[in-house]
Amino acid sequence: MYIVSRPKPLSDGQNQALTKEDATVYPPGYLRFLRRFGEGTYRGWLNVQFPDTEVLKPFAAYGLWEHDEDSPITEQQIGECIVIGTTVDGDFLAVHPQTAGLLWLPRHAEHVKAISLQSREQEDEGMYALVLDEIYRQVYGISQEEAVYYEPWTGTRSHLFLRLPQGQDQLSLPDLAGMCQADFPPDLSIETRYACFLFYRQLGGYVRLNYAYQQEVVVFYEQDAGQAFAVMEQWLLSKGCEAISENNR
Repeated sequence: MYIVSRPKPLSDGQNQALTKEDATVYPPGYLRFLRRFGEGTYRGWLNVQFPDTEVLKPFAAYGLWEHDEDSPITEQQIGECIVIGTTVDGDFLAVHPQTAGLLWLPRHAEHVKAISLQSREQEDEGMYALVLDEIYRQVYGISQEEAVYYEPWTGTRSHLFLRLPQGQDQLSLPDLAGMCQADFPPDLSIETRYACFLFYRQLGGYVRLNYAYQQEVVVFYEQDAGQAFAVMEQWLLSKGCEAISENNR
């Protein structure tokens, strides 16, 4: 698994809280994963978060999900769930102290889904990545084929938005991606029909070329990687990109 930047360790208070947790409530490897890599985003899809016992309490009264005899939990039990992950679409990954297995509470569907996992003899932090891949397969019915990466929430990440104007004799984003890989060979690259991600350890981040929007280029970098960022920025500007804004993340 490729780690995008240096993980941000859990606080002493968080570590002490985890030691008091019943590990059997959580999926295999989850607690170890948190301790080693900290909170962050897995494969650009799921936010791996510290256990949250509060966020779903109000949802018990919202009536967002239908409950029948096949539902893994009751409406009242929603407020008792512990959230351990969320997606950018607003889905929740949770556990319930009295319910075996994992729970998927979808933002745009009417039924809570139970996620069943095969028992594993050995538990380590790398196992939780396999668990997350299995969750993805069960929820979406497909497997992710791209490389595995994890983006820790460092609190020191910045980004720069650029645009590559379209027009006659202008580079396309795929052309720019190819040139960037040739001039700056990435430590990891992921390319789909929608986007290209070029990861660089020197940046503590990556360059994202958004094929879907046709013009957008974003450089994500750690604040202490100023020199590497400046070199990448100047190269992109020299290829016709125009800076839009720079913000802390």
